[in-house]
Amino acid sequence: MEELTAGVKDAALGAGADAVGITTVEPFVGVADELAARVESGLSGPLRFTYADPETAADPRATFGWAERLVALGRACVPPAGRPSPGPGRGHVARFATADHYEPLLVVADAVAGHLRDAGWRAETIADDPRLVDRAVAVRAGVGWWGKNSLVIAPGVGPWMLLAAVATDAELALDEPMQRSCGTCAACLPACPTGALVAPGVLDARRCLATWLQSPGDLPLELREAIGGRIYGCDDCLDACPPGIRLAAEPSPDPGHDLLGLLALGDAELVERFAHFYIPRRQGRYLRRNLVVALANTGTPEHLPVLIELARHRSALVRRHAVWGVARLARRHGLEDRGADALTGLAADETVGDVSGAIVDALATLNG
Repeated sequence: MEELTAGVKDAALGAGADAVGITTVEPFVGVADELAARVESGLSGPLRFTYADPETAADPRATFGWAERLVALGRACVPPAGRPSPGPGRGHVARFATADHYEPLLVVADAVAGHLRDAGWRAETIADDPRLVDRAVAVRAGVGWWGKNSLVIAPGVGPWMLLAAVATDAELALDEPMQRSCGTCAACLPACPTGALVAPGVLDARRCLATWLQSPGDLPLELREAIGGRIYGCDDCLDACPPGIRLAAEPSPDPGHDLLGLLALGDAELVERFAHFYIPRRQGRYLRRNLVVALANTGTPEHLPVLIELARHRSALVRRHAVWGVARLARRHGLEDRGADALTGLAADETVGDVSGAIVDALATLNG
C-alpha cells in the first residue's frame, strides 16, 4: 500500500494538484450537528447544499458504503489577472468563477481515480457535491486547516483553492491533520463588506454577498449598495488572508466586464456566456438582476436611461431591481429630480403590485 499511496499522490501532483492528503471514511464528528444548528439558527440563510441533509454530508459512508479511504485534493483557482478594479459601468466576478476552474480540478481527480482503477481498486470522484462536506475531508486529510473565514487554508495557496475528493476501497496510508491554525490573525473578519463573518469560522449566509448573488428571489435591499460592481461572488475575505496574498498579488488588474454589453444580451446568451456559474433554474433574469444592481452602483449619469428602460423589462424581478437602481444612480450623481420624474412615469404604467411597491419605496429614498 505504501507504493500505491505514493503513486496516488504522484498522479495527483502530476495532474496539477496543489495539495493532496488521505483520510478515512469515518463520520466527521460534530459536523452534522454544526450544520443542523446553523439551519436552526438561520445562519444558513438561503443556502441548501450540504445544509439540506447534514447527516449524509458529514458521513462519507452514507454515500460510499464500500469505501475505506478518501483522497482529498486541492487546486489553486487564482487566474492570471490581478485584483479587479473596474471603472464606471464595469462589473467583476470573483476569481474562483472567472472560468470553470473545476474543470482542471476534475482532471486531477480523474487522474487519481484512474490510477487506482488501473491498480485493480474501486474509485469514484466527488466535487462540489452536497453529499460531502469537502472542507472537512481536506482538513482531516492534512491538506489545510479551518480558516477563520470558514474556508480551508493551505500552505502556499492560502484560501485560493477548490476542493475535490476520490473515494476508494484501497486502504491507502493515512495522513495526519495539519497542526496549524490562523493563530491570532483575524484579518478576514473586518474585511467582509457586510459583516457576514460573525465569529471566527462562522458565516452568516444571510449577509454574505456571494451567497445572494447566486440565490433566487430579490437581493436584500440592505445589501444592494454593498454589492458594488460584483456580478458573481465576493473575494474580500480571501484577499485579506495573509497566507494567500503572495499567490493573489498580480501586477495587472482585471479590467472587469462591460455591464451594458452584458445587459444587451438575451437571457439564453447571458446564461451561455457564464455557463459555469450556478444560476438558479438556469434563468437569465437572475444574472440580469445582478447586472442591474452593479450598474446602479458603478454607472455614470449616462447610464440612467438604461436603468429606466430596464424598469420596463418583461421580468418583474428585473423591474423591481431596476427601479431601485434608478433611485440609487440618481442619488449618487445628484439627479434626484430626474430620477423622481422617471419613476413617477413608470408608476403610471406599472400593473404588478410588488413592482409598484418598489417604485413607491424608490421614490421615498429620492424625496427623503
